[in-house]
Amino acid sequence: MTVVEHEFILGGQKSGKSRRAEQRAIDWLASAPGTHRAVLIATAQAHDDEMQERIVRHQADRAERVPGMRTIEEPVELARAIVTQSAPETLVVIDCLTLWLTNLLMPLRTEAARPTTRTPSAHIAMLQIALREARGPVVLVGNEIGLGVIPLGRETRAFVDALGRLNQDVAAACSRVTLMAAGLPLSLKAPA
Repeated sequence: MTVVEHEFILGGQKSGKSRRAEQRAIDWLASAPGTHRAVLIATAQAHDDEMQERIVRHQADRAERVPGMRTIEEPVELARAIVTQSAPETLVVIDCLTLWLTNLLMPLRTEAARPTTRTPSAHIAMLQIALREARGPVVLVGNEIGLGVIPLGRETRAFVDALGRLNQDVAAACSRVTLMAAGLPLSLKAPA
C-alpha cells in the first residue's frame, strides 16, 4: 500500500503559508501534466465588504499564480469535502484551518441558522478520520497564534487554546509540518 503524505503549513499572518501551499500545487501539477489535478478548499466566509473584497482578490491572484487549481468553498463540512475531493491523482489544499475553526466556534449567525448540528469536537474528529482515509495528498494551511501574549477575554483565550489543540492534532496526522516566518520555511517534521 502506498503511503499518502500530507503537509501542514502554519505560521503567522502574511508569513507565506498560502504561497507555499500554492507552490506545492504548482509542483504537483507539473509533475504529471494532464494526470495530476489540484483543488483548493477555501474556508473563508464574507461577513462584511472588506472580507468580500479580500476573497475576490485572493481568488483572482490564485487563478493567476496556479491556473490549473480548481477552488471550492466549504466553510464548515471540511471532512466531507476532503473525502469528496480526495483521489490518488488529486492534491487537496485547505486554506485555512483557522478560519474553519472560527466558523465552528464563533459562527456569525444565529444558532437556528447554523449549518451543522455536530459539535466542533465532532468536526475535528471527522477531519482526523478524513486525513487518515484520504486517497491523495492533502496540504493544510493554518495560523500559529499562540506565540504572543495571553489574550484578554475568556472567549479569545478559549479560541487560542482550541486552535493550539487543533494544530497539534493536524500536525500528528501529517508526515510533514512546515513553519513559515517572513516567507521562509522551517521544517518541523519531515518523513524519515
